Amino acid sequence: MRIALLAATAAALTLAACSQQTGDNAAETADAAGDTVASAAQDTAENVDTAADNTATATNEAAEDVDASIQTPAETPAQ
Repeated sequence: MRIALLAATAAALTLAACSQQTGDNAAETADAAGDTVASAAQDTAENVDTAADNTATATNEAAEDVDASIQTPAETPAQ
């Protein structure tokens, strides 16, 4: 029992000694993770904007093609 208590006390003292450094490291890691998530969100937003622009362009071109085919009469067989 004494050994377990001594081991627990030693572990607690070890954690207390490095807790400031551990806390600093955890804060830096959290900041870096936050920056990564923000960057990924920004990249995603830019990609969505680009995809929307490309879709709009393709839709407009398709509509223009349809308009052009309607305005150009098809060849009719000779009567």
